[in-house]
Amino acid sequence: MFVPDDKLASMIFEYCRWRLSLDPVDLDLPGQKAVLEEALVGLIGSKPRDPEDVFRVFTDVLAPAVISCDSPRFLAFIPAAPTKASLLFDMVVSCSALQGTSWLEAAGAIAAENQALRVLADAAGMPQSAGGCFVSGGSAANLSALVVAREVGRRRAGGRGGRDGGGSGGPALRVAVGDQAHSSVAKALMVTGMEPFLVPTEDYRLTGSALEKALSRDPEPESVVAVAATAGTTNAGIIDDLESVGRVANERGLWFHVDAAYGGAALFAPSARHRFAGIERVDSVVIDPHKWLFAPFDCGALIYRHPELARAVFTQDASYLDVIHTGAPDQWNPSDYAYHLTRRARGLALWFSLAVYGIDAYSDAIESSLRIARESAALIETKQYLQLVRNPELSVVLYRRKGWSPEDYDRWSDILVAEQIGFVTPTKWEGETVARLAFLHPHTTIAIVEEILETME
Repeated sequence: MFVPDDKLASMIFEYCRWRLSLDPVDLDLPGQKAVLEEALVGLIGSKPRDPEDVFRVFTDVLAPAVISCDSPRFLAFIPAAPTKASLLFDMVVSCSALQGTSWLEAAGAIAAENQALRVLADAAGMPQSAGGCFVSGGSAANLSALVVAREVGRRRAGGRGGRDGGGSGGPALRVAVGDQAHSSVAKALMVTGMEPFLVPTEDYRLTGSALEKALSRDPEPESVVAVAATAGTTNAGIIDDLESVGRVANERGLWFHVDAAYGGAALFAPSARHRFAGIERVDSVVIDPHKWLFAPFDCGALIYRHPELARAVFTQDASYLDVIHTGAPDQWNPSDYAYHLTRRARGLALWFSLAVYGIDAYSDAIESSLRIARESAALIETKQYLQLVRNPELSVVLYRRKGWSPEDYDRWSDILVAEQIGFVTPTKWEGETVARLAFLHPHTTIAIVEEILETME
């Protein structure tokens, strides 16, 4: 039915070789809906199409309408810059149809993934007993971790389930958060039926003193079962005071979760490691290798201090699954540590790349992003028409163009990408529209930054 085609394979491999050879990668342009729709009209039908014709639609129309996040000129949102080794091995994972659901089916893949997870857990100072799995990204990881936090907190509260229908009533369970927590944390609380316990921040940073004060003043502090701190906010790269927050969480018996999806990679940078003091106290932590650890999408690492707590929550009970749970105790099923069941072996590309290049190369690459952020901040301060909003803690730089309106920023952003100078989108800071540069690509240069800044004069 689906007959192998050597011509099709050659065509795909030739394109992959070409794409991998690009240095630097072209930025490309946003797509136009009418053009894309016209190219796709009638492409899928009941009869086969010539693969060359279909692939030509992709190469000529679809691919150029995807802005390349692995371009050194992609400085918006949170970019990505997968290593060549990781991209190539991701092809191996795909063409081998590798999955990583259970030890019974995929022991080889899972053993390698767990080795990569151990590297991350060691960087965070977590005990040898820590473990978890790779999920699609920070949103899935935050949701899974907070589900475990809810169930642990519910048991500590004597089975009270709050308003989500899973317990014996009473106040809704709550999770302490700062005002800079990622939007996925708020979504996770909505899904789990918990509510945010908003703690005032100090210079946009959640602190233990503020957490303790808020809990002491609250009439129902026992309903707060967890605290979700952030190690590298996506908007400004701010790291909460993990040491003091973790200490209060530990003293009060709260689940201590840290969303380090973006910033966690800086654990490997000697110049920034001190900023993460206290992360070793976590009950769960999220680090996204597809962000600043140079892995392909979609690769998010979720690690628990006590993985058996997650296993008690997520192990799926079904007759046809009994066989995967009857092996030796040391058999590791990633399906037991998040809300997923079937999953691709998404951590293998990271594992291969770490082994090929070594951790020191990763440290050097991350340090280069931190350095370019500091150099860019210093450069901005030399421009009379610009103003630095705050000194970067990690690799995000916020600054303003004096006298500009939101519309000016939008027009400037459109011109930048149209002329292939860069992809930079504005953000909001304290209600004001400002410019934002996010550095993750190790080949972004200060010359590129200078070129971008000159367009604002």
